[in-house]
Amino acid sequence: MSRKWISFPLREGEHSRQAHCDFPADTYEREMGREGFFGPVTHLHHKHPPTGWVDWQGPLRPHAFNFNQIPSEHACPFEAPLTLHNADIRLRVWKTASAMGHLVRNSDGDELLFVHDGAGHFYCDFGHLEYRDGDYLVIPRGTAWRIEPTAPSHFLLVENTDGAYQLPDKGLLGGQAIFDPAVLDHPHIDDAFKAQQDENTWQIRIKRRNQISTVTYPYNPLDAVGWHGDNTVVRVNWRDIRPLMSHRYHLPPSVHTTFVAKGFVVCTFTPRPVESDPGALKVPFFHNNDDYDEVLFYHRGNFFSRDNIEAGMVTLHPCGFPHGPHPKALKKAQTDPATFAEEVAVMIDTRRALEVTEAAAAVDVAEYVNSWRAPGKES
Repeated sequence: MSRKWISFPLREGEHSRQAHCDFPADTYEREMGREGFFGPVTHLHHKHPPTGWVDWQGPLRPHAFNFNQIPSEHACPFEAPLTLHNADIRLRVWKTASAMGHLVRNSDGDELLFVHDGAGHFYCDFGHLEYRDGDYLVIPRGTAWRIEPTAPSHFLLVENTDGAYQLPDKGLLGGQAIFDPAVLDHPHIDDAFKAQQDENTWQIRIKRRNQISTVTYPYNPLDAVGWHGDNTVVRVNWRDIRPLMSHRYHLPPSVHTTFVAKGFVVCTFTPRPVESDPGALKVPFFHNNDDYDEVLFYHRGNFFSRDNIEAGMVTLHPCGFPHGPHPKALKKAQTDPATFAEEVAVMIDTRRALEVTEAAAAVDVAEYVNSWRAPGKES
């Protein structure tokens, strides 16, 4: 049966005429929305910052994880420690400096590799690609692959369990907005790919239902001589992304969507100008996105809305409470706003609640929940 949300925009009390700009004096806007910035929404104006808590008890809380401290050096990506997960996603961190002496094949879902650091060669069923820091590699379910680093490499691995990665519908913006699909690179059957084909013994480690099976061949199975079709590995770098911006309006995170998966979306925040209109909000707005958990992986730059966050760290803001800029960032935006945001981060919004593994819990920054306290506001 067809259905639609109840929709009747109402107004009550003191409020701005539009979202994210020209607030009533001495108020703080909070966006309360559904369906990941795509559903019904109300903007409330508060006397106090919505994150002005002085004490927090119980299992629900914001988290900051220093993933740099997780032992993640392994010869095989399937050995990389699991950090956050639900029925749709498995998030792992992997470091390696050595060429893989075997192949892997994920039969549980598509794999997304984000290269946090390093460079090297990627070999798969479809050919050869080079990779560098800032690359996304989208690997279709069932693809056999391996890497040969030319520099120590650090990856964020994002499995879409029983799902596939697709591009967002860009609607009125046109198909070339954010990044033109023409910048998507695919593997080639080039000299490097042909040179690695041999008659030596090779193994493929296959992951299915989170169990590993090993299949041995008397030759390298990456022996394709050609192919045609549209199911293949693709590569795009954050440097290829041209973010949507408005000098008069702070756009929601959804405009930075890079990939859409089953049960979650992947967004990329890249360097961009800050809003210049005097009445426009110049930092991310306070919001509670009550249908999604929000994960941010900090890649590089100055993370202007967060304090004490370094590259390689991850924050998790589960649904159920508001979050937004830290007090220092908010004050600076009000008194001495920046003109440019020099940051690169990967955001993952999941429809199902995320589970925190022991590996992630061991590097959880306990005081992060108190980082929104204004100076002098102690419990």
